[in-house]
Amino acid sequence: MQQIKNYLEQIATISNSDWEFFTSKLQRRIIPKKDVFLKLNAIENHISFIESGVVRLFIPKDDPEKEITFGFSFKDQFVSAYDSFLTQKPSAYQLQALTETTILSMTYDDLQAVYKTTQIGNLVGRLTAERLFLLKSKREQNLLNLTAEERYLKLFKERPELIKVIPLKYISSYIGVTAQALSRIRKRI
Repeated sequence: MQQIKNYLEQIATISNSDWEFFTSKLQRRIIPKKDVFLKLNAIENHISFIESGVVRLFIPKDDPEKEITFGFSFKDQFVSAYDSFLTQKPSAYQLQALTETTILSMTYDDLQAVYKTTQIGNLVGRLTAERLFLLKSKREQNLLNLTAEERYLKLFKERPELIKVIPLKYISSYIGVTAQALSRIRKRI
């Protein structure tokens, strides 16, 4: 719990009563490595803070080689199929733990109670929405403005730990190239 408190206190001061109410709604979950913990067409009912591990956001396909990875979330970040969470409609993508992942989760209904009862709830909602918007915007800009090689180099400059924990097939999908094209890029570098 201290991890999420440290994260949130970088932005705002949290009263003891808000913190107690907020943490009473959190549930720690351990997701096994490779487990898909939100399936396609399921309604996202949780917003979660990653205490440890890596989560992949992806669009599944009949052929697993054609899955589209469009995001990763890491320790000290929030993760959710946020559009499904907000609308309470089925998700168009899945969430998968790439490593054993420990998350602190809050249900949709509990977050609504936190919004009504505390100041911190609105902060969490805003931070999550802002983070997800910035990630989406940055990814779109990179896909439009950078070559595949530039996207690869930028990804590892910003997140060097990725190479150790994320299979290359997911990285190639994330930067918008085939695994073979990524292999050629890696040989050139």
